[in-house]
Amino acid sequence: MEIDLLLQKDIQEYITAHLEADCSKLALQKNPFPTCSWVHIIQQIQSKQKCKSKLPTWYATPNLIYPAKLSVEQSSSEITAAYKASLVQGNSLIDLTGGMGVDDYYFSQKVNQLTHCELSSELSASVQHNFDVFGISNVNFVVGDSLTYLENTNQQFDWIYIDPSRRNDVKGKVFLLDDCLPNVPQALELLFAYSPNILVKTAPLLDLNSGIQALQFVKEIHIIAVENEVKELLWLLDLSAKAPIQLRCMHFSKNGNEQVDFEWNAQVDCSYSIPLDYVYEPNSAIMKSGQFQAVAYQFGVKKLHEHSHLYTHNKLIPFPGRVFKIDACIPYNKEGMKQLALNQANISTRNFPDAVETIRKKWKIKDGGDLYCFFTTNKDNQKIVLLCSKLK
Repeated sequence: MEIDLLLQKDIQEYITAHLEADCSKLALQKNPFPTCSWVHIIQQIQSKQKCKSKLPTWYATPNLIYPAKLSVEQSSSEITAAYKASLVQGNSLIDLTGGMGVDDYYFSQKVNQLTHCELSSELSASVQHNFDVFGISNVNFVVGDSLTYLENTNQQFDWIYIDPSRRNDVKGKVFLLDDCLPNVPQALELLFAYSPNILVKTAPLLDLNSGIQALQFVKEIHIIAVENEVKELLWLLDLSAKAPIQLRCMHFSKNGNEQVDFEWNAQVDCSYSIPLDYVYEPNSAIMKSGQFQAVAYQFGVKKLHEHSHLYTHNKLIPFPGRVFKIDACIPYNKEGMKQLALNQANISTRNFPDAVETIRKKWKIKDGGDLYCFFTTNKDNQKIVLLCSKLK
């Protein structure tokens, strides 16, 4: 990439002036800067557009160089990167999959010396330039295979961080650890030879049981959700890790952050109830955790059914997720739905045989409005509909 050319004042001004442009249409126009690649200029605009909400620090900082938009899409958000950095401390950290450098921007504030490894010399050069702009000076940049570098160094690190690529040349987009590159389970012996603390980021689709079996030495699992969408799974590995594994569900939201800690698969009491005055739906991080009985135990609520994962209480209590006032509970049958005569509602299903779209089509219910309906199953295995008003 032509970093020096892209940093020219007139080109930077052009990029800034076209941040709201349609790049597919812009690409058809004549290049006003014949000494610089039009493809690279368009790439800068596209990638910076992607940063607006995900990476506001990057978006607001002039004279940065952006990688292809795929690298931006694959990078951590600033919210998740800052959280990740809160988990580490010490003198040194090596990032074996440095990429765009978002995680390392925050790691550099937590350790004295950071090593950023990246296969692409072009991407490494752009990150080095950007860190100079940011005034970050405690980073060593390594171009090439990071595991080979690790094998040939004499240095020990307080932390190793790795975010294996989930794009496989043969299988395409993947999430199983054995299909990712580098293959972390196969590299564990090497990694622990150079650091006692390993932090691994994986896809949110990875099954937690599968991850625990593959990574072997799991001390903590952190499930990170942003605006009720799980974005990352973080795995802290330690050779001396002992059961029980500590599990943290972290949800970042405009309405406030929610943190709930569990012990993995702790055996706790759980009771069931018919719908009471309020219904509680856990946030996506807790749903991913699968600790449904622990939720009931920890928050003093009752489950509607073993597999429904909705909770009820006769009082309004603080709860990590959505909270609703139950206005009515009706049996799900032709007579009940006819009396209900719903025209418009926000519909969710939990432990229910029909999909949302099937329900909408069958009963001619439009989406939206202020009414919320849960189609679910109660403790007596009866199909019911909860008509609710949203409180949170």
